[in-house]
Amino acid sequence: MKLKYFALLIFTLYLNKVFAQGGLDASVSKRTIAIGEPFEISFTAKGNIEQFDPPSFSDFRVVGGPNQSSSMTSINGNTTVSIALSYNLVGVKEGTYTIGAARATIDGKSYRSKPIKIQIAKGNSTSHQGSKGAEPDNLTTGNASDMAKHLFIKAVANKTSVYQGEQITVTYKLYTNVSIVDIAMDKLPDFNGFWSQEVKNDNERIPWTQETINGTTYHVTDIKQIILFPERWGKLTLDPLGMTFLIRQVVPSNDPIEQFFGGSYKDVKYKIKSTPVTIDVKALPENGKPASFQGAVGHFSVEASADHLDLKANEALNYSLKISGTGNIKLLRSPKVKFDPAIEAYDPKVSDQITASLNGVSGSRSYTYLLIPRHEGSYDITPFEFSYFNPATQKYVTLTTKGYHLTVAKGDPTSNVTAFSSSDQQEVKLLDKDIRYIKDTTDLTWSTHTFFGSVWFWLLLLLGPLLFIAAWLYRNWYREHTKDVVRIKGRNANKVAAKHMASANKQLQNGDKKLFYEAVYRGLYGYLSDKFNIAAADLNKDNIADQLRLRGKDEAVINQLIETLDLCEMARYAPVVGTSEQEVYEKSKHIIHAIENA
Repeated sequence: MKLKYFALLIFTLYLNKVFAQGGLDASVSKRTIAIGEPFEISFTAKGNIEQFDPPSFSDFRVVGGPNQSSSMTSINGNTTVSIALSYNLVGVKEGTYTIGAARATIDGKSYRSKPIKIQIAKGNSTSHQGSKGAEPDNLTTGNASDMAKHLFIKAVANKTSVYQGEQITVTYKLYTNVSIVDIAMDKLPDFNGFWSQEVKNDNERIPWTQETINGTTYHVTDIKQIILFPERWGKLTLDPLGMTFLIRQVVPSNDPIEQFFGGSYKDVKYKIKSTPVTIDVKALPENGKPASFQGAVGHFSVEASADHLDLKANEALNYSLKISGTGNIKLLRSPKVKFDPAIEAYDPKVSDQITASLNGVSGSRSYTYLLIPRHEGSYDITPFEFSYFNPATQKYVTLTTKGYHLTVAKGDPTSNVTAFSSSDQQEVKLLDKDIRYIKDTTDLTWSTHTFFGSVWFWLLLLLGPLLFIAAWLYRNWYREHTKDVVRIKGRNANKVAAKHMASANKQLQNGDKKLFYEAVYRGLYGYLSDKFNIAAADLNKDNIADQLRLRGKDEAVINQLIETLDLCEMARYAPVVGTSEQEVYEKSKHIIHAIENA
């Protein structure tokens, strides 16, 4: 036994002294694929990876990864340890795309892989170099029934027998005791026959709990929580929730070296659906249904208010009805309120203060009516009746607000009247200037000064076509000057750099050296990227220097730029001694001005 542990110790020490040739290689399983077909891209590092930055996969859909594997080879006494990071991608749009370079720090040195071109075509793909058949997909689809005891979705409803309009809370729970690599939503239930609202979860971290079912322990989390209100009665079924899971499964191996590095595994795709749930929705009883019932189901209260009761004719007041409680408050109809014909009433302004949680939908909805009495006198606003069905007691409840008495004094006869007319002569006399009789006699004469045919007439007539021509020319000029995105970024590069330099100057005044160098670093790199259209993946000092030399920039300016970038990069991670930040700031501005002037 002691000899076994001693051999393992010697083997571990030997690995620490492994001789490895550094490098970062990129490879793909296929270079020509069909739309929707998965393929694998791998980045292999020869040595110990200290930091890895993958390229952008924005033109593809990532369905798996990063997956890590390692291997060890020994040739003529030289042992090399290789670590591979792979991603599973899917092509989504036809065309030719380039996957940029990955960057990694391996054994203290920086390396970049080579970009790879991928051709995405319609239909079935063929291998890149004329192999005898299409290569198999790296992802296999497993049988969901084989995974049923280890991974499933359960729809849990707090009620399965309710009245029409009564709220239900449905929670979709995920049960698993396997390793999940990736999750994708396939199809949300349609909730036909229901009004639905999802309960938002602001917690960025997914809470997991443990639950034991028939002696098996599962990790459980809530996928979605939905509040439902049935809109019709009968047997209504909630469609299943479908999801795709990428499961990592261990593959047995007899290779002792592979077992030493953790064994082998494969990722298998499973499509899982929840079990449909049937809700028994009962019709609302007809017995005892009041005439004022308009479909409210739950538990509510109602109150009325008026901002003032003594006013003058043609003055406005606000009459409000506020309905509060828990239930289908978002489905309430506008109340049917009857006002005196002498009071002009406008459609109500609706305002909500409603929240949705696992306890249901609760809050208040207010209806505010603008009322304008048109004549002096006394008027009554009759009490308002509001009825709802309480599913807890299975009875209808009718609530009545208090009424109001308005005292309207004589108003200003010159006040404006909106949306009001009458054939009553006494009423027209009261409103005076607002509504007048139509004259039945005319006294028309020809004017000696006519606008038609004058100089101003012809100038205004020509102004329309001239403005149209000017707008058309400006549109063409604008399209011509904005169609080249690269030129636009180049023109605006100086402005973007100026913002970063202003931020750097602010940090310099505040005495924050780290943020100062960070702002200068970002300003120079952002300026060069926009000015010379250099992609972020290719933005390094060697490439920048080459691009500047190709454009005939002064070698002294290039050297100053590289020195400043090195200084800023070093200052981001360690203190810089013996350097004036003000000098660095002025030198950076000088470099940008020198490139612009050149």
